Amino acid sequence: MTPDIPEKRALFATRWEDSRGRFIEEPESATRTPFQRDRDRIIHASAFRRLKQKTQVFVAHEGDHYRTRLTHSLEVAQIARSVARTLGLDEDLAEAMALAHDLGHPPFGHAGEDQLDECMAAFDGFDHNAQTLRVVTKLEDRYPTFPGLNLTWEMLEGLVKHNGPLITADNSVTDLPAAFRDFPWLEDLELDQFAGPEAQVAALADDIAYNNHDIDDGIAAGLFTIEDLLELPLVGDIFRSVQADYPALSREKVVYEAVRRLIGHWIDDLTAETRRRVAEHKPDSAAAVRAMPVPLVAFSDELERDQRALRAFLYERMYKHYKVNRMRSQAKRILSELFELFMAEPETLPDLWRRDAEQATAVRRARLVCDYLAGMTDNYAIDLHRRLFSMESML
Repeated sequence: MTPDIPEKRALFATRWEDSRGRFIEEPESATRTPFQRDRDRIIHASAFRRLKQKTQVFVAHEGDHYRTRLTHSLEVAQIARSVARTLGLDEDLAEAMALAHDLGHPPFGHAGEDQLDECMAAFDGFDHNAQTLRVVTKLEDRYPTFPGLNLTWEMLEGLVKHNGPLITADNSVTDLPAAFRDFPWLEDLELDQFAGPEAQVAALADDIAYNNHDIDDGIAAGLFTIEDLLELPLVGDIFRSVQADYPALSREKVVYEAVRRLIGHWIDDLTAETRRRVAEHKPDSAAAVRAMPVPLVAFSDELERDQRALRAFLYERMYKHYKVNRMRSQAKRILSELFELFMAEPETLPDLWRRDAEQATAVRRARLVCDYLAGMTDNYAIDLHRRLFSMESML
């Protein structure tokens, strides 16, 4: 049976027929392309399921209507797939990349990442992108013949380089986070080049999703109002256009419609600028895209300026709001105290982790404890901290 794939593909698209394969060989599927299998393995991974209770901005227990890492990843995947289809790229690879891009995030969002990096300062640090690689190549231990998910070369290089080349004139492999360096085939991923076009699409789909959906969540949480947004370039224009088109529309629907239009504007700009770069650089393969001196997939300079203004606003009015800072403070305290406890008393770890931690060097123990904490959901970390540090839980 031949896999069902679109007939029209751009010259510079990643071709599943030319995939460089998997580092550990296994039989191909008769019904799915290699990238469809990658997507399916991600969806079935326990790390993917746990994203449902991991913070995007608000801690998961703050309310059911705010976005979590899981709902965010699904929204990124939808945008990435739509853009990939428009540009003639491999939709399955773009979708898989989007679904997997946050698998390495610890509980409590960026507050959790900052705290784990602080806890691991003496042990090579913590980086959520490197942790994603660790999750898909090691920690998802569910198959009998290989560790991790054994994803394709294209998936792994995209996850590692979706933000750009890792190796530049200013650094080397030894400067990369430990979780990257631990991967035995890391240098085979062509670290000095850009990622393939589908990975670039997924990376900017992430920007589109979180910029615009944070507007929705921030208003819903009462951190700012529609009126506060009217002074921003582009965002203010879109909100005013909705109000002009629908004067009697409820404020809630004004937000929904404005966010919908903003996402559409971001996508239109991305596809237009990418097509302009295709015409300029004329890449004739995915390899040519990787070798370009600049990314192929990009926003226009004008949209980048508007995006910077929005990000500055969100940083001040949302990410640094005192309500969010209080959650950050609690989250960092929880992870710090759990880390210190498990390092000092590894016998308090679950058996699966304890056996290795008790016999490990300090560096190895720290990485095991970090893996354990990074895999937790917000709710699990909160509950575990309560049970370990509150005498009331013993009564």
